[in-house]
Amino acid sequence: MHNTSWHSVGNSMDECIKCNICTSYCPVAEVTEKFAGPKYSGPQAERFRALDQIAAPDHSVDYCSGCRVCNEVCPAGVKIAEINARARAQMAADNGIPLRNRLLGRNELLGKAGSFAPTLANFALHNPLSRLLAEKVMGIAAQAPLPRWSTDGTFSDWLARTKAHRLRSEKKVVYFHGCATQYYEPFIGKAAVVVLEHNGYEVIVPPQNCCGLPLLSNGEFGAAEGYHQGNLARLGGYARAGYPIVGTSTSCTLTLKEEAPELLDRHDEATLAVKGATWDIFEWLRELAEGGELRTDFRPLGAEGQPLVLPYHAPCQYRAHRVGKPSLDLLSLIPGVEVRESRARCCGIAGTYGYKVEKYQIGMDVGAELFGFVAEQGPVSLTACDSETCRWQLEHGTNIPSRHPIEVLAAAYGLYDLKKRGIAENPF
Repeated sequence: MHNTSWHSVGNSMDECIKCNICTSYCPVAEVTEKFAGPKYSGPQAERFRALDQIAAPDHSVDYCSGCRVCNEVCPAGVKIAEINARARAQMAADNGIPLRNRLLGRNELLGKAGSFAPTLANFALHNPLSRLLAEKVMGIAAQAPLPRWSTDGTFSDWLARTKAHRLRSEKKVVYFHGCATQYYEPFIGKAAVVVLEHNGYEVIVPPQNCCGLPLLSNGEFGAAEGYHQGNLARLGGYARAGYPIVGTSTSCTLTLKEEAPELLDRHDEATLAVKGATWDIFEWLRELAEGGELRTDFRPLGAEGQPLVLPYHAPCQYRAHRVGKPSLDLLSLIPGVEVRESRARCCGIAGTYGYKVEKYQIGMDVGAELFGFVAEQGPVSLTACDSETCRWQLEHGTNIPSRHPIEVLAAAYGLYDLKKRGIAENPF
């Protein structure tokens, strides 16, 4: 592990100029002394880890949330988040992985299991007694905003049920829905499909695995490799054929583009093909808009002459794409919508980070910056965010419903009901 880590990040690590900008921007180091900061737990400590001068990484690196703010602000381009992720993987290899972390890393398995009896699964997961037991026995915070399984079937169920009604077109796009849309939020996938079809594209939804990010975040690189291989097998042919692969989970698309290839040292043809074909859905829609190909027959979303004030947060994983803020660009085209952009660094949940009992309050303290921003906007009915776990955290911290921007866009086309979270005038 040490040698792999050294060869993968050594060149990046040597660019560190010890300026401390990463530490000054780090939202975790600001609210807790349990994390020494990106520089100290990242490139500075890695020099010793790589040379085997200490037996194991500094355990404070486990408190790094992986938000990638350090990567975002580093003037030298050091891949600090990747250095820390590899250090956590080394800790996992040396010390083993707690059962809690193994469960949290297997979102696809948990989602699939609960989808067989979603009402029962929701009761089992969300009643106060089970949450208290989960905290005491498993270390999963009782207050953490865990998702609820869809009781109307999975996204794949809906696709099968409406197959005869789906658009057929010479223009085609591949959709990577991710685990959250499949099992918890199928309405996100429905909104994406109707938007893509409204713009004349046939939507191809191949079988797919979890992207593997929860496993990477919890140090299980070997298991993540298996998930990544599965996705390459299923998506590689479409990528080589020139089809764009778009996703509504910005964490999933970043993993296909960058996280998995970087952390798993994958530079083979299939990985590069999928990496080059993958887009965040709004990144791709903005390309259509810039080429004059995006339909702009938007309906105003405000009520009675009043605009819909929409606080919008671009999550950490979205900013890590380094493509600007395409969701913000397109939402701003909708009449009757006043988008107010958050400048908060992180919502605090960081995937599975904020679910862990020892990190829950850290996540809430980090998120206070975002929650405060929303409160400052006055009475609002909705917020918007591109990441599922960030939306759940936003709702948890503000008590205000949060929507994916694709839902807002679908509503502006008149195809989707933002309040009921369903296809408008659904004939199915």
